[in-house]
Amino acid sequence: MTTVTAPRARTLDWRLRFGVLSLIWGFSFLLIKVGTDGYAPFQVTLGRLVFGTAVLAAAMAVRHERLPRGVRTWAHLTVAALLLNALPFSLFAYAELTVPSTLAGICNATSPLWGMALSLVALSEDRPSRVRVAGLGIGFLGVLTVLGAWQGFDGLDARGTAMALLASLCYPIGWIYVRRTLAGTGHSHLALTGAQLLMATVQLAVVTPLFTTFPTRVALVPLLAIAALGALGTGLAVLVQYGLVAEVGPTTAQMVTYFIPVIATAAGVTLLGESLTWSTPVGAAIVLAGAALTQARGRTPRKNTPAATPSAPARAELHAR
Repeated sequence: MTTVTAPRARTLDWRLRFGVLSLIWGFSFLLIKVGTDGYAPFQVTLGRLVFGTAVLAAAMAVRHERLPRGVRTWAHLTVAALLLNALPFSLFAYAELTVPSTLAGICNATSPLWGMALSLVALSEDRPSRVRVAGLGIGFLGVLTVLGAWQGFDGLDARGTAMALLASLCYPIGWIYVRRTLAGTGHSHLALTGAQLLMATVQLAVVTPLFTTFPTRVALVPLLAIAALGALGTGLAVLVQYGLVAEVGPTTAQMVTYFIPVIATAAGVTLLGESLTWSTPVGAAIVLAGAALTQARGRTPRKNTPAATPSAPARAELHAR
């Protein structure tokens, strides 16, 4: 009886955490939107990083983890923090000043497509199959559907949309960089991720005062949204995903990607009253189908290939959150 019951408990446990992670990251775009109602985008980003770093610092203290050492490691972490945290978080925050949170969530789902496109150039060891290349084409067809290309992108804020798409492009660029510089350093994934968020916080702490003024009043609801965005979407979510990757593997854990735009769209429409035309869900479905195809692997995957097991810092901030 014991050997039968235990696996079921573990299965239920990871599925529950998978659902929680999907909800947290799916609602992150709504929280960004609410946060920008009271604070400047850089302030929203700085706040989420402060709260997120605090959560990881607490987790490191509980587990008696130490920050990485070495100038070279910290130099690479500085670049990773810019590409995977500071820059995309800020771009999403600025984008949501002019575009709905639903569109931002769908743009975020294009990260696997950008990653596939970059792999054609930057990752010679990751030769794409015809199915994956087809997925790339289908995915970007979905993007054009979401944006209403046949209508000449009428009514679409080009600047905000471009920022959201650029933010999603930052993630695969960051993943490639991390895979080539921080893999096999000997440091724990938690320590590297905590250090990465710390460096991103420092970067925003320097930039924010240069481009924003101190708020004249405290907007409570936006502040609570920023706190939730950081503590849950940037801190707790990293810990949850870290556990999922360790328990069920990166491939299964990465499936959360396909639930985020669905939840983001539902949250934006029901709670923020954002409009929804037929092209948005249809295009989003096409994007997700294409993204799924780009992640397809052959029946006999290569063994001992570093690209097959990217480190946690590269996966820690897969989504906006």
